[in-house]
Amino acid sequence: MTSFNRSTSRRLRKLTQIPSVWEGDRRPLSSSPTQHSDSETKGECILWVDGTQGIVRGMDVVPPESGPEAIVRTLMRAMENPHSPAKAARPQRIVVRDREIQFYLRGVLQDLDIAIDYSPELPLIDELFRGFSEILDSQVPELPPRYAQALREKALAMWQTAPWELLEEQQILSIEINKWDVGTLYASVMGMLGMEYGILLYRSEESLKQFRATILREDESQGHLEEAFLKQDCLFLTFERADDIDEEEDEEFEDLAELPLSEIQPTFGNIHPLEGLRSVLYDEEALIVYVALEGLCRFIRDHRRQLGGDSFPCASRRYRISLPVASDESTKSVSITVSTMPELAAELEEMAGYDFEEDDENESHIDPVFRSLRDDLIPEDSFLSLGVVSWEMLEYLHQGVKYYKAGEIQPAGDGLPVILIQTSRPKAKTVIENIEKAGGLKAICFNPGADPLGGDRYDLGLLQTQNGELFLFGEFLDDDPIHVEARKKWNQRCKHTKGYCGLIIAKGLTGAARGNPQLRDMMALFEARSLSPKDLGIGTLQLMPQLQFE
Repeated sequence: MTSFNRSTSRRLRKLTQIPSVWEGDRRPLSSSPTQHSDSETKGECILWVDGTQGIVRGMDVVPPESGPEAIVRTLMRAMENPHSPAKAARPQRIVVRDREIQFYLRGVLQDLDIAIDYSPELPLIDELFRGFSEILDSQVPELPPRYAQALREKALAMWQTAPWELLEEQQILSIEINKWDVGTLYASVMGMLGMEYGILLYRSEESLKQFRATILREDESQGHLEEAFLKQDCLFLTFERADDIDEEEDEEFEDLAELPLSEIQPTFGNIHPLEGLRSVLYDEEALIVYVALEGLCRFIRDHRRQLGGDSFPCASRRYRISLPVASDESTKSVSITVSTMPELAAELEEMAGYDFEEDDENESHIDPVFRSLRDDLIPEDSFLSLGVVSWEMLEYLHQGVKYYKAGEIQPAGDGLPVILIQTSRPKAKTVIENIEKAGGLKAICFNPGADPLGGDRYDLGLLQTQNGELFLFGEFLDDDPIHVEARKKWNQRCKHTKGYCGLIIAKGLTGAARGNPQLRDMMALFEARSLSPKDLGIGTLQLMPQLQFE
């Protein structure tokens, strides 16, 4: 049996002993069958109450599997750091209603001169737990009990369907239901950025547009963004890590998509300007979400190849959805129509694109053009950075993305030096295809460039493909201190790797991962050789002015 350290016993004995009788017990928060097994009421509550003064001195909620030590930890806090207005003290007598707890406490507290007695009833604690149970049992469940299982099963089916592998947030699907006072829902899929996974079911196109316009405005403060969030009019399904995942396992999985299905927990809710956020669905809302999810799953299954293409297709399909068995609806099924909305997607992309054209910090826009080079490989609005991929991360990239090997690279230094190009998913696919058509990537190099008219000197980033063509991917002023430092590190790392380097093509430019793509966002890794200007042998490139005629 675990006992106190001697120093702890001496510290507790110094507490004033008061002529009080304390009641202590540990019970489930609620035994009601209506409470869902995944809810917080699954825990057990430990209470220590001063029966003489009629006050709660300590209370904790612990997992059911926690050992008897938990009740002692709560008792220690009840003695040394009690809830107000109680003061630090130790009792003369403790009463419990569990024989095992009684014998355990007698062994642990034997040096503290506290009598440990047994009583089958604890009047004060009994009354407190009755109050707790009434409160908990009167709470509205997160999902209507008769639809809860069907909804969770449908949510996990949606997780396995993984629509975020095909659809970006602005690629909206309409779901025409025309029942339960709902006409058409507008589904926005979250998850392609590897951040938050879920489905937002907007009740109106206006609400969707208004929210996206707000979050794209950079001048919005955090408070305004929160207000915009609460002004949405939508139902939602999001996915989270299960609450009982341990810390070590939590650190192992950086992306929710890497977790096994058993660790995925769906959460449902509603947002409305007048209600705010509500993590509860009522009967009609539950049926609406069920029908919408079933329709989306079928549509994505039927059009997976089209949705995975370079462009957002125009497609529509009608389905008859059977309602859950527990439904008391007079009709047993509902006909719905699921359709893509390419025009709306283009409008939302234009909104996002306008915002990013104004922000060119840390980005490379290939303008002006050095005429001796091709500049049509890397999209103009791409995010560009020079960096390094650790050897451990490189192994994950080899397994998880399109990988083009350049040779046997011996790990040395802190990792493989890489150029990262981040753009939209369709543009990233085009870049990868164009490099493949050119035979692959041969080399990455930096070459001097000059503007004879302006007097500026540049460090030009170039990509050489296997067919010998040179493509400009970035231009940097020679006196830019940030680039000078980045180039210095690049050269040092290339020396460590014997001239090997890489090009990473990533998606996610217009989302939360902008400028900081995660592993899930990376679509291709091209390994290559690093060439010096001398190796390239083309000399200093001159800026050629472009003439425009009316």
